[in-house]
Amino acid sequence: MVAKYERIAQELRSKIDNGELPPGSQLPVEQELRVTYRVSLPVVRQALDLLAAEGLVDRKHGRGTYVRHPRQRVRRTPERYQWEKDRVRLPEQQRQRTGATERDTGLTMADLDFKAEFDTVAANDDLATAFSLPIGAKLLRRIYRTQSHVEHSPLSLITSYLVYDIVAENSALLDARNEPWPGGTQHQLYTIGIELDRIVDRIITRPPTIEETEALDLSSGVPIFDLRKISIDTDGRVVEISDAILPGDRTEFVYTTKLTRW
Repeated sequence: MVAKYERIAQELRSKIDNGELPPGSQLPVEQELRVTYRVSLPVVRQALDLLAAEGLVDRKHGRGTYVRHPRQRVRRTPERYQWEKDRVRLPEQQRQRTGATERDTGLTMADLDFKAEFDTVAANDDLATAFSLPIGAKLLRRIYRTQSHVEHSPLSLITSYLVYDIVAENSALLDARNEPWPGGTQHQLYTIGIELDRIVDRIITRPPTIEETEALDLSSGVPIFDLRKISIDTDGRVVEISDAILPGDRTEFVYTTKLTRW
Protein backbone atom coordinates (compact mmCIF):
# COMPACT_ATOMS: atom_id res chain seq x y z
CA MET A 1 0.00 0.00 0.00
CA VAL A 2 1.31 3.44 -0.96
CA ALA A 3 1.94 5.69 2.02
CA LYS A 4 0.09 9.01 2.14
CA TYR A 5 3.27 11.06 1.85
CA GLU A 6 4.35 9.06 -1.21
CA ARG A 7 0.99 9.73 -2.91
CA ILE A 8 1.32 13.46 -2.22
CA ALA A 9 4.91 13.45 -3.49
CA GLN A 10 3.84 11.64 -6.66
CA GLU A 11 1.10 14.17 -7.41
CA LEU A 12 3.48 17.09 -6.90
CA ARG A 13 6.16 15.30 -8.92
CA SER A 14 3.71 14.89 -11.81
CA LYS A 15 2.89 18.60 -11.71
CA ILE A 16 6.60 19.39 -11.88
CA ASP A 17 7.14 16.96 -14.76
CA ASN A 18 4.23 18.29 -16.84
CA GLY A 19 5.12 21.95 -16.27
CA GLU A 20 2.16 22.84 -14.09
CA LEU A 21 4.77 23.72 -11.47
CA PRO A 22 7.59 25.20 -13.59
CA PRO A 23 11.19 25.74 -12.42
CA GLY A 24 11.44 28.56 -9.92
CA SER A 25 7.78 28.41 -8.92
CA GLN A 26 6.75 28.07 -5.29
CA LEU A 27 4.78 25.07 -4.09
CA PRO A 28 1.69 25.67 -1.95
CA VAL A 29 2.62 26.28 1.67
CA GLU A 30 2.52 23.37 4.09
CA GLN A 31 -0.78 24.41 5.70
CA GLU A 32 -2.45 24.61 2.28
CA LEU A 33 -1.15 21.17 1.33
CA ARG A 34 -2.35 19.79 4.65
CA VAL A 35 -5.88 21.00 3.93
CA THR A 36 -5.83 19.95 0.26
CA TYR A 37 -4.73 16.39 1.02
CA ARG A 38 -6.43 16.08 4.42
CA VAL A 39 -3.32 14.89 6.19
CA SER A 40 -1.19 16.02 9.11
CA LEU A 41 1.73 18.44 8.78
CA PRO A 42 4.32 15.70 9.44
CA VAL A 43 2.94 13.79 6.41
CA VAL A 44 3.20 16.92 4.24
CA ARG A 45 6.75 17.47 5.40
CA GLN A 46 7.65 13.86 4.62
CA ALA A 47 6.39 14.37 1.05
CA LEU A 48 8.37 17.57 0.62
CA ASP A 49 11.46 15.99 2.13
CA LEU A 50 11.19 13.18 -0.41
CA LEU A 51 11.01 15.64 -3.33
CA ALA A 52 13.97 17.54 -1.90
CA ALA A 53 15.98 14.30 -1.62
CA GLU A 54 15.27 13.68 -5.31
CA GLY A 55 16.63 17.12 -6.15
CA LEU A 56 13.29 18.34 -7.50
CA VAL A 57 12.69 21.12 -4.96
CA ASP A 58 14.54 23.41 -2.61
CA ARG A 59 13.15 23.88 0.89
CA LYS A 60 14.12 27.35 2.08
CA HIS A 61 13.62 27.91 5.78
CA GLY A 62 11.05 30.60 6.42
CA ARG A 63 10.47 31.18 2.71
CA GLY A 64 8.80 28.04 1.37
CA THR A 65 9.50 25.26 -1.12
CA TYR A 66 10.54 26.01 -4.70
CA VAL A 67 10.88 23.90 -7.85
CA ARG A 68 14.51 23.52 -8.86
CA HIS A 69 15.73 24.13 -12.37
CA PRO A 70 16.68 20.82 -14.08
CA ARG A 71 20.27 19.82 -13.37
CA GLN A 72 22.72 18.30 -15.81
CA ARG A 73 22.57 14.53 -15.52
CA VAL A 74 25.58 12.23 -15.68
CA ARG A 75 25.18 8.69 -17.01
CA ARG A 76 28.05 6.31 -16.32
CA THR A 77 28.43 2.85 -17.82
CA PRO A 78 31.30 0.31 -17.64
CA GLU A 79 31.75 0.70 -21.40
CA ARG A 80 33.31 4.11 -20.82
CA TYR A 81 36.60 2.47 -19.77
CA GLN A 82 36.96 0.41 -22.95
CA TRP A 83 35.95 3.51 -24.92
CA GLU A 84 38.81 5.39 -23.25
CA LYS A 85 41.25 2.56 -23.96
CA ASP A 86 40.22 2.35 -27.62
CA ARG A 87 41.09 6.04 -27.99
CA VAL A 88 44.57 5.79 -26.47
CA ARG A 89 46.35 5.10 -29.77
CA LEU A 90 44.31 7.52 -31.86
CA PRO A 91 46.01 10.63 -33.26
CA GLU A 92 46.02 13.59 -30.88
CA GLN A 93 43.68 15.57 -33.12
CA GLN A 94 41.01 12.92 -32.65
CA ARG A 95 41.62 12.60 -28.91
CA GLN A 96 41.19 16.35 -28.50
CA ARG A 97 37.63 16.35 -29.81
CA THR A 98 35.93 14.86 -26.79
CA GLY A 99 36.47 13.12 -23.46
CA ALA A 100 34.79 10.87 -20.94
CA THR A 101 32.79 13.71 -19.34
CA GLU A 102 31.31 14.63 -22.69
CA ARG A 103 30.44 10.97 -23.25
CA ASP A 104 28.72 10.75 -19.87
CA THR A 105 26.73 13.97 -20.24
CA GLY A 106 26.10 14.45 -23.95
CA LEU A 107 27.68 17.90 -23.71
CA THR A 108 30.50 19.21 -25.88
CA MET A 109 33.87 20.53 -24.73
CA ALA A 110 32.62 24.03 -25.53
CA ASP A 111 29.81 23.53 -22.97
CA LEU A 112 32.19 22.83 -20.10
CA ASP A 113 34.62 24.60 -17.79
CA PHE A 114 37.49 22.42 -16.57
CA LYS A 115 39.83 23.02 -13.64
CA ALA A 116 42.74 20.92 -12.40
CA GLU A 117 45.03 21.29 -9.38
CA PHE A 118 48.08 19.10 -8.75
CA ASP A 119 50.18 18.59 -5.63
CA THR A 120 52.04 15.81 -3.85
CA VAL A 121 50.91 13.98 -0.73
CA ALA A 122 52.19 11.19 1.46
CA ALA A 123 50.16 7.98 1.21
CA ASN A 124 48.00 7.46 4.28
CA ASP A 125 47.12 3.99 5.53
CA ASP A 126 44.14 3.69 3.15
CA LEU A 127 46.03 4.68 0.01
CA ALA A 128 49.19 2.81 0.98
CA THR A 129 47.16 -0.37 1.36
CA ALA A 130 45.35 0.18 -1.94
CA PHE A 131 48.59 0.79 -3.85
CA SER A 132 50.58 -1.87 -1.88
CA LEU A 133 53.08 0.83 -0.91
CA PRO A 134 54.64 1.85 2.41
CA ILE A 135 52.78 4.48 4.42
CA GLY A 136 54.23 7.85 3.51
CA ALA A 137 55.07 6.94 -0.10
CA LYS A 138 54.98 9.97 -2.40
CA LEU A 139 51.83 10.30 -4.50
CA LEU A 140 50.75 12.80 -7.14
CA ARG A 141 47.32 14.10 -6.19
CA ARG A 142 45.15 15.56 -8.93
CA ILE A 143 41.93 17.41 -8.16
CA TYR A 144 39.47 17.86 -11.03
CA ARG A 145 36.35 20.00 -11.22
CA THR A 146 34.26 20.14 -14.40
CA GLN A 147 31.01 22.04 -14.72
CA SER A 148 28.55 23.13 -17.34
CA HIS A 149 28.57 26.81 -18.33
CA VAL A 150 24.92 27.05 -17.31
CA GLU A 151 25.43 25.73 -13.75
CA HIS A 152 27.38 27.12 -10.84
CA SER A 153 28.48 23.83 -9.28
CA PRO A 154 30.65 21.00 -10.67
CA LEU A 155 29.28 17.74 -12.02
CA SER A 156 31.37 15.82 -9.50
CA LEU A 157 34.29 16.12 -7.10
CA ILE A 158 37.19 14.00 -8.36
CA THR A 159 40.51 13.34 -6.66
CA SER A 160 42.98 11.10 -8.48
CA TYR A 161 46.17 9.58 -7.08
CA LEU A 162 49.18 8.29 -9.03
CA VAL A 163 52.50 6.92 -7.77
CA TYR A 164 54.83 9.89 -8.15
CA ASP A 165 58.00 7.97 -9.01
CA ILE A 166 56.19 6.13 -11.80
CA VAL A 167 54.55 9.11 -13.53
CA ALA A 168 57.66 11.28 -13.09
CA GLU A 169 59.12 9.35 -16.04
CA ASN A 170 57.13 11.85 -18.15
CA SER A 171 57.47 15.31 -16.60
CA ALA A 172 54.49 16.54 -18.62
CA LEU A 173 52.25 14.39 -16.41
CA LEU A 174 53.25 16.42 -13.35
CA ASP A 175 52.01 19.76 -14.68
CA ALA A 176 48.32 20.69 -14.26
CA ARG A 177 48.69 23.18 -17.12
CA ASN A 178 48.66 20.21 -19.51
CA GLU A 179 45.07 19.41 -18.51
CA PRO A 180 42.61 18.54 -19.90
CA TRP A 181 44.87 15.89 -21.40
CA PRO A 182 43.65 14.54 -24.76
CA GLY A 183 42.73 10.92 -24.09
CA GLY A 184 42.67 11.26 -20.31
CA THR A 185 44.47 9.13 -17.75
CA GLN A 186 44.70 6.02 -19.90
CA HIS A 187 46.64 7.92 -22.54
CA GLN A 188 48.81 9.54 -19.87
CA LEU A 189 49.74 6.10 -18.57
CA TYR A 190 50.34 4.91 -22.14
CA THR A 191 53.05 7.59 -22.54
CA ILE A 192 55.07 5.80 -19.84
CA GLY A 193 54.44 2.33 -21.19
CA ILE A 194 51.51 1.32 -18.98
CA GLU A 195 48.48 -0.54 -20.37
CA LEU A 196 45.45 -1.09 -18.19
CA ASP A 197 44.15 -4.61 -17.79
CA ARG A 198 41.06 -3.87 -15.69
CA ILE A 199 39.30 -1.23 -13.66
CA VAL A 200 37.43 -1.94 -10.44
CA ASP A 201 34.65 0.41 -9.33
CA ARG A 202 33.58 0.39 -5.69
CA ILE A 203 30.44 2.44 -5.08
CA ILE A 204 28.76 3.28 -1.80
CA THR A 205 26.05 5.79 -0.95
CA ARG A 206 26.21 8.02 2.08
CA PRO A 207 25.06 11.40 3.36
CA PRO A 208 27.29 14.21 2.09
CA THR A 209 29.55 16.23 4.33
CA ILE A 210 28.79 19.93 4.77
CA GLU A 211 31.61 20.74 2.35
CA GLU A 212 30.28 18.30 -0.28
CA THR A 213 26.75 19.70 0.10
CA GLU A 214 27.98 23.22 -0.54
CA ALA A 215 30.35 22.30 -3.37
CA LEU A 216 27.72 20.29 -5.28
CA ASP A 217 24.81 22.58 -4.38
CA LEU A 218 22.78 19.69 -2.97
CA SER A 219 19.28 20.03 -1.59
CA SER A 220 18.73 18.86 1.96
CA GLY A 221 18.45 15.08 2.14
CA VAL A 222 20.15 14.32 -1.19
CA PRO A 223 22.76 11.54 -0.77
CA ILE A 224 25.97 11.19 -2.73
CA PHE A 225 27.61 8.31 -4.56
CA ASP A 226 31.14 7.74 -3.30
CA LEU A 227 32.94 5.99 -6.18
CA ARG A 228 36.47 4.64 -5.88
CA LYS A 229 37.94 3.65 -9.24
CA ILE A 230 40.99 1.37 -9.05
CA SER A 231 43.02 1.03 -12.27
CA ILE A 232 45.19 -2.09 -12.56
CA ASP A 233 47.81 -2.61 -15.26
CA THR A 234 48.68 -5.76 -17.18
CA ASP A 235 51.23 -6.72 -14.52
CA GLY A 236 48.56 -6.69 -11.83
CA ARG A 237 49.82 -3.44 -10.31
CA VAL A 238 47.49 -0.70 -9.06
CA VAL A 239 48.54 2.40 -11.02
CA GLU A 240 45.77 4.88 -10.28
CA ILE A 241 43.14 5.42 -7.61
CA SER A 242 40.40 7.94 -8.31
CA ASP A 243 37.82 8.99 -5.75
CA ALA A 244 34.73 10.60 -7.27
CA ILE A 245 31.90 12.17 -5.31
CA LEU A 246 28.76 12.27 -7.47
CA PRO A 247 25.42 13.87 -6.56
CA GLY A 248 22.68 11.31 -6.02
CA ASP A 249 19.96 13.49 -7.56
CA ARG A 250 21.52 13.65 -11.03
CA THR A 251 23.81 10.65 -11.45
CA GLU A 252 22.74 7.43 -13.13
CA PHE A 253 24.78 4.22 -13.16
CA VAL A 254 23.89 1.74 -15.88
CA TYR A 255 25.46 -1.73 -15.74
CA THR A 256 24.77 -4.43 -18.30
CA THR A 257 26.06 -7.90 -17.44
CA LYS A 258 26.42 -10.29 -20.36
CA LEU A 259 25.63 -13.83 -19.24
CA THR A 260 27.26 -16.92 -20.74
CA ARG A 261 24.75 -19.15 -22.53
CA TRP A 262 24.30 -22.74 -21.48
